[in-house]
Amino acid sequence: MSTDTHTPTNTDTDYDVVIAGAGPIGLLLACELRLGGARVLVAERLAEVDETIKAGGINTLTAVALYRRGLLPALVEVQEETVNGMKEFMRARAGGAGKDTAPPPKSAGHFAGITLRADLLDGSDPAFADLGPAGDVGRFVPQAPLERLFGRRADELGVEVRRQVELTGFDADEDGVTVHLAPVDGSAPRAVRAGWLVGCDGGRSLVRKLAGIPFPGTAPEITGYQAIADMTGTEGLRSGWNATDTGMYTYGPMPGRMVSIEFDGPPADRRSPVTTEELQASVRHVTGVDVTVHKLHSATRFTDNCRQAETYRSGRVLLAGDAAHVHSPFGGQGLNLGVGDAMNLGWKLALVVSGRAPVALLDTYTAERHPIGAWVLDWTRAQIAAMRPDAHARALRGIISDLAGTPDGATYFVKRISGAWQHYDLPGDHPLTGRSAPDLELADGTRLADHLHTGRALLLDLTGDPKLRSRAAGYEGLVDVLTTTCPQRPELAGLLVRPDGITAWAADTDDAQDPGDALELWFGAPAGA
Repeated sequence: MSTDTHTPTNTDTDYDVVIAGAGPIGLLLACELRLGGARVLVAERLAEVDETIKAGGINTLTAVALYRRGLLPALVEVQEETVNGMKEFMRARAGGAGKDTAPPPKSAGHFAGITLRADLLDGSDPAFADLGPAGDVGRFVPQAPLERLFGRRADELGVEVRRQVELTGFDADEDGVTVHLAPVDGSAPRAVRAGWLVGCDGGRSLVRKLAGIPFPGTAPEITGYQAIADMTGTEGLRSGWNATDTGMYTYGPMPGRMVSIEFDGPPADRRSPVTTEELQASVRHVTGVDVTVHKLHSATRFTDNCRQAETYRSGRVLLAGDAAHVHSPFGGQGLNLGVGDAMNLGWKLALVVSGRAPVALLDTYTAERHPIGAWVLDWTRAQIAAMRPDAHARALRGIISDLAGTPDGATYFVKRISGAWQHYDLPGDHPLTGRSAPDLELADGTRLADHLHTGRALLLDLTGDPKLRSRAAGYEGLVDVLTTTCPQRPELAGLLVRPDGITAWAADTDDAQDPGDALELWFGAPAGA
């Protein structure tokens, strides 16, 4: 197909994969591909990381995934910095009009602005077991620092990132994709040849549009603002999420952070910069408080536009992150959903690029990730329904609040917000199969995550069974083998953990211990077969 009117003046060196977009998902995907040996080019229009305030944290599933790549110390550092800012905000509030002086119950997140109390969680729920040290990290890791972290990681791995160039089109055929790139300074466009193109270029994805992938969904009904601003007159604002007769708002927990949500329809213009006057008008309308906005440090509009690509792959073109799905930000699912896409796709595409797996392996990307994306869209739609300022929605909100205030209710909501419920429908009947692998504490003092830093799969032999280990013959460079024991889980005989941390096969000591089918399913026939 031809999707560009440019006649490029030069053609660059070939790549295995070109990624459009150097946001957090594009950069993370590039890192995963490099771990698998792929030659990657990331093309990005912006000159540097976008510091606009966006996602405020990551969920448990994302924290665990990054922990498996050795990034936990960096996540902890970012979280500590963010928490210090929150403490500064609380101190300022306490020293103001005397409000908010008593710390509220520890929050485990929110649903539609209904705070979920951490002290109500059922800690014995299996979903929260074996998370390892990443289980306490993530809620306060904002998007911009995370994107910078992924950028440093990409540099370390040798990913080529070209900034201030934008994709203008591509020509795809059976053998690959010719990607047309134009420098934003107007200099001569260039073309690169790659085996595959991945659109990580956001909700308005040009890659998705040119690939002709339908993007159905539901239209927006809200206008939301999120900002960091210098304001006065905030003494009358309440901290946390608040429902009013005209919308919803939250003030804090960072200095100057303000979110206001109106239910009068989407904004007439999503693209123009937010002004101080616009934000001030929204805050006054929603809160009823005469706040004055003096200066914006960061501000963005958002809506509840809710759409999902019908497929995440069309021929040699794939989608990940917001290019594949958009929704409202409530519940903090967007960034996490994209991270899951990148972790799922990266190792699979790298295997296909290397020739070790058939192209059909990529069909499992849409099959596994599309249902998770569809759930997230409905999860955010449900929150909009409970946030509307009409009598029916407020009645519904009261019932949800009652449920969320019980141990069972709080546990239900947090399991879903954290991602702990997610699993894939994989062959096998062991309860661990298809789920995020437990972070087992092993007899040698290491943990399971310590053996996944390379981005390769892991066959864990917990009984010293040579027949089990022999099954990995022919998968050198794809599957690492570790023989040890796990005193805390003596019933486990072995695990096959995919590069994305998903358990592909598991057996207990009284089961037949043969991971052969799972190895061949995910990593092809063994070399030399």
